[in-house]
Amino acid sequence: MVLAYHIILSAYGFWLPNDPRGSWSDTIRVYELLRFGPATKVKTTQSVAHAPHDVALRRAAKQALRHKPVHFTGLQARAIVRGFAIACGEHDYVLHALAILPDHTHFVMRAHPRPIDDIAKHLKAKATRQLTFESLHPFANDPRADGTFPSPWARNHWSPFIDSTEYLRKAVTYVNDNPVRAGLRRQQWNCVNPL
Repeated sequence: MVLAYHIILSAYGFWLPNDPRGSWSDTIRVYELLRFGPATKVKTTQSVAHAPHDVALRRAAKQALRHKPVHFTGLQARAIVRGFAIACGEHDYVLHALAILPDHTHFVMRAHPRPIDDIAKHLKAKATRQLTFESLHPFANDPRADGTFPSPWARNHWSPFIDSTEYLRKAVTYVNDNPVRAGLRRQQWNCVNPL
């Protein structure tokens, strides 16, 4: 039985579909990235972040993107959390842990009847709307021709299921410790309901 999800939402440009360490992508949708190789689909649910790889190739691919990779500031992180809180209120999502890092977010969320893909889209949409409302959108100075902004989020998400209380506790600890491991301060957010 699924108790919760550990969901990772990547900012635009954080983890490319042809990352040399592997990705969870089947296709490359951005023409400029094709010269850096095909999509690097992996089947593991384990993190490949620390796998040895060609760092120069990964950085060169990021330079070829249409927009600079997104790096959220502290002010933007707070706006993202306010957007997440709105989404949680609209559908009764319960977050047990949340970490906003400059290029991705981690959260542990109690299992919910909505499909996980819909939940991830909903959270990203509310966070993006809040960033725009507070004039903090990362692409505010780089709008599309129609005046709208590109999404600050990667298209997909990563969401392993949590099916035991032991794994749930470990996931919560991992998410809570994530900012510290990244050299940031520990985070506490009002929208989080600790275990």
